[in-house]
Amino acid sequence: MTACAFEADLWTLERVGVVVQRVSGVTLARASLRRLLTVRLGWTLQRSRRQAVERDESGIARWVAHECPRIKKGQ
Repeated sequence: MTACAFEADLWTLERVGVVVQRVSGVTLARASLRRLLTVRLGWTLQRSRRQAVERDESGIARWVAHECPRIKKGQ
C-alpha cells in the first residue's frame, strides 16, 4: 500500500482534493485546489520521466556503435 491508501504514488489534483476533504472536511473545486497549490504555495507541476532512471546511456551508445552495424550487415 502506498501513501494515503492510493494504489500508486502519482498525485493528481483529484487525489489531493480527496486527502484535503478527508483531513479537513472541506471540498475544494479542482480550479481552486490548483490555484491554492500553484499560486499560494508555489508548487509546480511535475511529470514523470518517460525513460527509466536506470537507463545506461554509455551502454546504449556502445550497442549502437558495435552491435547495430553488425545487425544491419546481416540483413
